[in-house]
Amino acid sequence: MTQLRRLRLAGPLLAVALAFTTACASVRIPAARAPDGPAMWVVRDEDSTIYLFGTVHVMRAEAAWRTPRIAAALAASDELVLEITEVDNPAAMLPAIQRHGLDLTRRLSTKLTLDENQRLDRAARSMGMDVQAFEPMRPWMVSLQLVIGALTRAGYDPEAGVDRILKSEALAAGKRVTALETVDQQLGFFGSLPPEVELRLLRESLDDFDKSAEAFDPLADGWLRGDLKALERYMVRDWKREAPDLYRVLIVDRNRNWAGQLEAKLKGSGTSFVAIGAGHLVGPDSVQAQLRARGIASTRH
Repeated sequence: MTQLRRLRLAGPLLAVALAFTTACASVRIPAARAPDGPAMWVVRDEDSTIYLFGTVHVMRAEAAWRTPRIAAALAASDELVLEITEVDNPAAMLPAIQRHGLDLTRRLSTKLTLDENQRLDRAARSMGMDVQAFEPMRPWMVSLQLVIGALTRAGYDPEAGVDRILKSEALAAGKRVTALETVDQQLGFFGSLPPEVELRLLRESLDDFDKSAEAFDPLADGWLRGDLKALERYMVRDWKREAPDLYRVLIVDRNRNWAGQLEAKLKGSGTSFVAIGAGHLVGPDSVQAQLRARGIASTRH
């Protein structure tokens, strides 16, 4: 599994890892925006409108991602729907982190070779951390920390994360903010990984620690330009081929569940702005494809 696909796995949970560290990350992308901007779709019936907006969960502060059509859709919406509502509240995530991200029965260092422990120590020190802080963490959580740390070293800021900004603005405007999942559900997907898969993720993160930021640039640039082919290539295609079981659990099953929730929402009335990871809105198993299987059409907006 390449670094790009590990970054995709980590994407929905970048905010979760901030509960463990003051190190933060965002994506390096050009400040200038392409004319079309990030991709968005719309689903409508007689009395309901749902905007589907694909996000990346961290962003460079100066990136101009908000287009007039995105701003208009946000202004017209009664509610903001996120994957989870705790994107700006790490403390609220701690109970789920303790259930799914920690192993208090066996220290991390006992799961790694001497060389791997030495490399992890060097990575921790480069992030301004003590490697002992990793000891109670499960390997998947440490892998996520390394991804964040590598991006942080490039000088990025999580306060510019799209989900976080959208939530702040929605609350300030008096809009409802709801979620498609709970933190416990999201972390549970990672918590259910087999031990050998967790260790593979960690070992590959150690191997590619110095390359993470560079590897994520093409994905972020594709998102900013609304380039669906690029997003599918980096977020879906290779992962589906190389890790089909993970792809099914983290993409297909969740997309199917979310499509059911959106179908139920259409039976009501009003306008909703749904902001979810861009990888859920591209490829043959996307949320739109799941909606289409239910007889619900979506159009690029």
